[in-house]
Amino acid sequence: MKIAVVGTGYVGLVTGTCFAETGNQVTCVDIDSRKVEKLNKGKLTIYEPGLDVIFERNTKEGRLKFTTNLAEGIKDAQVIFLALPTPPGEDGSADLKYILGVATDLGPLLENYAVIIDKSTVPVGTAEKVHERIAKNAKVEFDVVSNPEFLREGVAVEDFMKPDRVVIGTQSEKAKRVMEKLYAPLVRQGNPIIFMDERSAEMTKYAANAFLAMKITFMNEIANLCEKANANVDDIRRGIGTDSRIGKRFLFAGIGYGGSCFPKDVQALEKTANEFDYDFKILKSVMKVNEKQKTKLIPQLKKYFDGDLKGKTIALWGLAFKPHTDDIREAPALYNIKELRKAGAKVVVYDPEAMDNVREVVGKKVKYAKNPYEALQGADALMIMTEWPEFRTPDFEKMEGTLKNKVIFDGRNLYELKDMKELGYTYYSMGRKTVKA
Repeated sequence: MKIAVVGTGYVGLVTGTCFAETGNQVTCVDIDSRKVEKLNKGKLTIYEPGLDVIFERNTKEGRLKFTTNLAEGIKDAQVIFLALPTPPGEDGSADLKYILGVATDLGPLLENYAVIIDKSTVPVGTAEKVHERIAKNAKVEFDVVSNPEFLREGVAVEDFMKPDRVVIGTQSEKAKRVMEKLYAPLVRQGNPIIFMDERSAEMTKYAANAFLAMKITFMNEIANLCEKANANVDDIRRGIGTDSRIGKRFLFAGIGYGGSCFPKDVQALEKTANEFDYDFKILKSVMKVNEKQKTKLIPQLKKYFDGDLKGKTIALWGLAFKPHTDDIREAPALYNIKELRKAGAKVVVYDPEAMDNVREVVGKKVKYAKNPYEALQGADALMIMTEWPEFRTPDFEKMEGTLKNKVIFDGRNLYELKDMKELGYTYYSMGRKTVKA
């Protein structure tokens, strides 16, 4: 099948590469000429484990190409994915200018029947708006389908190739047959393709992300209560996670959620609720709690240093919003860097993948270390922001020789309390007792 993917951001690049891997001819379109030039030279523009292997294979075999020319990119395409940014506006609503702009351009360019697919996360009613824009100048038949993505950064290739489910919003039998053929190689093990109307498909994506964000936030609230009640959130997580009605995932307490999806989608769903005159109280609470949770360790850090961080050097391990990605959008680390600098502290940071992205945002306001231990050299305290695997089993003896004070503020609960006590560290974590050296 000939496929076009408009937009080569995270979703677009994973979508295009994975569909090329199943034997389709894929052309990805982007207005950023530098990005397209880089991709055509075989260089990925995002970090995602496993993507490099199939990207290299499919570009070499000619199944995956890139262009800045929309007309060239969609020529003879049976399926056209719109994988464009939908950034939040000042009022929290998703900005559809990129999607609707491309929809306007598509109309006169269509030469044969095509299925236009909204792959971006979009508000309820977007498929209708896209159809209306295309129809203004279209001379051929087409369908607009909602097909939200459910990719987790860090395991996106696996999620795409072996999806839990595929959600497709369409009321067109013709489009339905095209979509079944397109996804057939990915659902051979019986994972379902769930068909529904376009509006329900659009709402499904927001509902899924909002529910997961709520689950994370609930556990963070439990963790905060545990600290006051002298209970252990890890024990509670195990106690409730074995209940099949609840499940084990998204129950880890920490310094809040970040990334490109949860913050934006929760905000957008709350905005949608407002548009329909519905007071979505749970979502408002989720946003409020998560905002406060991101910098929850700062007061504890200040208290440890008798309320004064001026001149103190604080090492940060982890900058990405989660491990196995270089994505720093809404990352708690950025919020903590801002608060630390406001308090007069010097900040030294290390992350295996996200350093370059942070440099673009923060610049020279912090110092960048070459490895975790260099970040600790002369530091007064360590804060852990991201649960990268390499941070889980560090050389504590080596740390002892570089860190001025044996104190760790852990926003991801990487270490066991008994181990930290035996090692002689003062250890602050989330929803658990503080270990005093």
